Amino acid sequence: MGVPIQLGWQTRIDRLANLAINVGVNLQPGQELVLTAPLQALPLVERVTEHAYRVGSRHVTTIFNDEVGTLARFRYAPISAFDYSPAWLFEGMATAFRAGAARLAISGEDPVLLAGQDPEKVFRANRARSVAYRPALDLITDFSMNWSIVSCATPAWAAQVFPNMPKEAAVSELWEAIFSASRIDNQDPIAAWAEHNLALRARTKQLNAKAYQALHFQGPGTNLEIGLSDGHQWLGGAETAKNGVVCNPNIPTEEVFTTPHCTRTNGHVRSTKPLSYQGTLITDIIVEFKEGQIVNADARTGREVLQKVLNTDEGARRLGEVALVPGSSPISRSGLLFYNTLFDENAASHIAIGQAYRSALQGGANASAEELAGRGANTSQIHIDWMIGSSKVDVDGVHASGMIDPVMRNGEWA
Repeated sequence: MGVPIQLGWQTRIDRLANLAINVGVNLQPGQELVLTAPLQALPLVERVTEHAYRVGSRHVTTIFNDEVGTLARFRYAPISAFDYSPAWLFEGMATAFRAGAARLAISGEDPVLLAGQDPEKVFRANRARSVAYRPALDLITDFSMNWSIVSCATPAWAAQVFPNMPKEAAVSELWEAIFSASRIDNQDPIAAWAEHNLALRARTKQLNAKAYQALHFQGPGTNLEIGLSDGHQWLGGAETAKNGVVCNPNIPTEEVFTTPHCTRTNGHVRSTKPLSYQGTLITDIIVEFKEGQIVNADARTGREVLQKVLNTDEGARRLGEVALVPGSSPISRSGLLFYNTLFDENAASHIAIGQAYRSALQGGANASAEELAGRGANTSQIHIDWMIGSSKVDVDGVHASGMIDPVMRNGEWA
């Protein structure tokens, strides 16, 4: 993997862009790219666009998110406006994906952008967006094309991670954390990712060989048994999309994950890190499951938004993913709370309510919706991860025979 080296900021931005195109998306010659990003990510967007054309992309379409405009909407738009989302935009993205385009998202939004805004507006806006986004989301969760997510340091995000630093210093520190987690400072980042993917693949092979019927999480405030879908399979790191392209959906990533059965989760669980969801910070989540469904839910902050999210549709109260991450992961060792799911989910084991990934089922890529439902794969307009692992949480694997294997102890692989 090599040892870390000292590089200039511009060089590392360029390395991250190169990694996003050649490892994350693995963009193919002649392939179109649909790129989304916050306005503040322009320096990274420019480098990504150049690398996309260097590998032979025929066109890069960038859609920017303007947080100032978003706040203006929440402050001044009529309440009825929050039941609308531009379906034409997401239909256009879905059309591009069906025609063979790849997808890259650059993350860097303000984790608390909508703090203090009317929770009813937040819920209605998120619900409308979930419905409008569904045609594109289905293609992403179906892994119809190669896609990836990378991150960019922005002032608002940096202010949350480093609240006691001046703005410029905070942004610089956040960039350092992003570069480190993304393996940019290695002698050869692409080779480092190849090695990392092999390690994740070895872990998934071990778990797949076990063929557990359920996972049992135990720790402070947590006693949860998650039944796994029939014919589930563990995935992690690089994956092969339906179009045959191998890509890394998340940069960084430290997780291995699979699909729970939507009716076989029972018990209670407490979150171990805050969840930043669409500009709302939800902390100290406590939920109780019965026969796969969340029957009670509470949170210290963001409770009203959480309750409304759980009412998005019937599948919003059921699990679509469970993932295991050791406490020794580089992101966990950084000691930082990122207030960003892409990073925080790679510091601790986690669950996700909502839509399941069909790729995490044996033969799932070509199965019908009825077949997937019969095997316990959840369906929903949302997919939201939150962290439930820590150094105080143990995980056991439960065989169909009832035999128990230790999988994690004190947050580490057993």
